[in-house]
Amino acid sequence: QVQLVESGGGLVQAGGSLRLSCAASGRGFSINTMGWYRQAPGKQRELVALITSGGSTNYADSVKGRFTISRDNAKNTVYLQMNSLKPEDTAVYYCKSFEYGSWGQGTQVTVSS
Repeated sequence: QVQLVESGGGLVQAGGSLRLSCAASGRGFSINTMGWYRQAPGKQRELVALITSGGSTNYADSVKGRFTISRDNAKNTVYLQMNSLKPEDTAVYYCKSFEYGSWGQGTQVTVSS
């Protein structure tokens, strides 16, 4: 089975930056499409960004120009670089393996004014 572990969340001031990491492990894991989602209190979980095994990326309109998703296939790790953070970015961020349907445990991101 595949396990995903997020890290890098925390408290940051508006305009600041954070980099989230998602490390994948497991006997059966292979490189596949990975995504970052977030869920704020009282809100639906939403897709923030995704990256394919070939490196193609897509972003939600709300984060375009501010967030960058990347991956290190040799390390089975996906990253989310978050710049120019806004209070509305506050949420629990989750990574997901699309082919395996696996989720990480989530990491809290809080952006203060």
